[in-house]
Amino acid sequence: MRSGQEDRTAAARIRDAAITEFANNGVAGTSIRAIAAAAGVSPGLVIHHFGSKDELRVACDEFVAGIIREVKGGAMASGGAFDVTAAFRTVGEIPAAKYLARTLVDGSPHVTELVDEIVADAMKYVATGVETGMIKPSNHEWERAAILSIWSLGALVLHEHLKRLIGVDITADLSQDPKSATAYMAPALEIYSEGVFTETTVQLMREAFVDSTTTDNLKKEAT
Repeated sequence: MRSGQEDRTAAARIRDAAITEFANNGVAGTSIRAIAAAAGVSPGLVIHHFGSKDELRVACDEFVAGIIREVKGGAMASGGAFDVTAAFRTVGEIPAAKYLARTLVDGSPHVTELVDEIVADAMKYVATGVETGMIKPSNHEWERAAILSIWSLGALVLHEHLKRLIGVDITADLSQDPKSATAYMAPALEIYSEGVFTETTVQLMREAFVDSTTTDNLKKEAT
């Protein structure tokens, strides 16, 4: 008879193997048998722990969302002493970023749930970043968190084109050689710190697009 600890270890091994298989082959292209083989267990044990491939996929989504929450939330809470390379690390052998890139184009209802969870988490750690002085406050906190999350997720989905255009694979572990991310980080920092538009252009766009009631209405609709 297996002990509870063995069961937990097997479940984690199956989940990690599933993340890798889903990242490499997509959810539709991955079978329970393939996951079981990658984890070194029987297909029956996969079903025993997770019930179905769909439920296993949900567990993978939750685990990857938790990784993002832990890394980014920890960075925001640490203030100026944060580890700037932490976000570029892989977690053990788990290709979390590549998994996200693949699963976001799946189109299943779970993708909506995953994105909603990521945005909700972003709202919390951006608020923490404001409190610790790492991020500027905003009059549009919810919308800002949503837009930044979608921009980041969009970059993940198109990471292959980003690599083709500027030579940086943002799904790779770049923490061993941070300077290899220069072609990505230098312009990204310029955009975030200095902006793109001149003040004249910004003022014209404010006058054209910004309505003081818009964000309040968006928040009500979102809730």
